[in-house]
Amino acid sequence: MPFNLKVEYERVKQSCMALSISPTAQLLIVSIKSQRLFYLIDGKLTQEYTVSTSKNPSSCVANSFGTPTGLHTIATMIGSEQPSGMVFKGRVPTQHFTKLTKQQQESNLITSRIIRLRGLERGVNVGDGCDTYNRYIYIHGTNHEARIGRPFSNGCIEMKNVDIIELFKQMSEKILVWITTN
Repeated sequence: MPFNLKVEYERVKQSCMALSISPTAQLLIVSIKSQRLFYLIDGKLTQEYTVSTSKNPSSCVANSFGTPTGLHTIATMIGSEQPSGMVFKGRVPTQHFTKLTKQQQESNLITSRIIRLRGLERGVNVGDGCDTYNRYIYIHGTNHEARIGRPFSNGCIEMKNVDIIELFKQMSEKILVWITTN
């Protein structure tokens, strides 16, 4: 069955109601199955990006290295003034990935921008043993853009550097992010 954006949008509204929070006008929906990120404004699709989620099964459990599911919010945004391809270690810019050794470049690096997520569903993606924020789950750029479109990450949502920079410019903290296995 193909991905149904309208169904997922309704699920977001249901989750918001259950959590007694208001949906944000801007919304990101990540489909693990289709390896796509959808950017909506007022429920209408504005942009669509190909992403890479976890090479492991989706999971909210700590140390699972799976992409967590459910309702999240953008907690922090890092790297707005950095050039495309800048590598971040501990959320601090270091150097451009092309300046690293070939061996260092083999690693799956965090590049260009970081959108750090915080789970909103207690016992699902926030709290002991399942906390998205404490697991350092991000939407970020990668030095392995050829792998975008296939599950490859260690739990994060990876994008091409040009795409994460474009998306980052349109985002702000507290925007909702829905991650689904569909």
